Amino acid sequence: MIGEATATTRADAHPLLRTPWLRYRHSLWLLTTRDLKVRYSTSALGYVWSILDPLVMAGIYWFVFTQVFDRGAGQKPYIVFLLIALLPWMWFNGAVGDSTRAFLKDAKLVRSTKIPRTIWVNRIVLSKGIEFVLALPVLALFAIVFGASVSWELALFPLAIVIQAVLTAGISLIVAPLVVFFRDLERAVKLVLRFVFYASPIIYGTSDLPESLQFWAAFNPLSGIFGLYRAGFFPDELNWFDVGVSAAMSVAFLVIGVLVFRRCERAVLKEI
Repeated sequence: MIGEATATTRADAHPLLRTPWLRYRHSLWLLTTRDLKVRYSTSALGYVWSILDPLVMAGIYWFVFTQVFDRGAGQKPYIVFLLIALLPWMWFNGAVGDSTRAFLKDAKLVRSTKIPRTIWVNRIVLSKGIEFVLALPVLALFAIVFGASVSWELALFPLAIVIQAVLTAGISLIVAPLVVFFRDLERAVKLVLRFVFYASPIIYGTSDLPESLQFWAAFNPLSGIFGLYRAGFFPDELNWFDVGVSAAMSVAFLVIGVLVFRRCERAVLKEI
């Protein structure tokens, strides 16, 4: 009883926690930091793992496409070209993949707490996004070492983060509740993500595609997002048509995600 009274007093003592939106933000941040602390505290290397995976992947693709096969994909320095897309891809892939277990992993907490259930999905998106931001100094280091030139389009980097956050949250809100009803969807999502990796301009640029495919490539929302990320170092990769399509599709996915989530929420609580 004393603990409950203390918690209530502390909540009342903070005016910022009185509005629904600020309470939501506060709870989201607490759960996100908890996830990050647990993830890093149980690992000897901790933060290193968040950058090691994309670095190893970038090293493999750099070796294959520059040392083994000189295909001329992307732009030089190719290692920087790769990393600029691989780092946000790890955010997208990790968030969507982990969202398949958003409710099943913490079923008891989801049922017992009264906080908005979207938090259990958005905390994954936010935690993976924070890992992405923490990996950006590594990208900056590679850009300096390999002499990548910087242009004013680097100011568009935050816009790419916002659009990707909207897209990732929207898709995750669709996937998370549906997996509860269709467990095979978890494996299907992994297969789809593998296909999306090669269908997205990560190891190549959109301009490397045949002209007949460049228009259709724009309808992969990651195309415009990765183009925005790369624009600061490779201005030719910026295509505003692709960016517009990506932004529109990201908002559409978010709206659909919210609708699907609201429609499935009660049934999900019964199922888990």
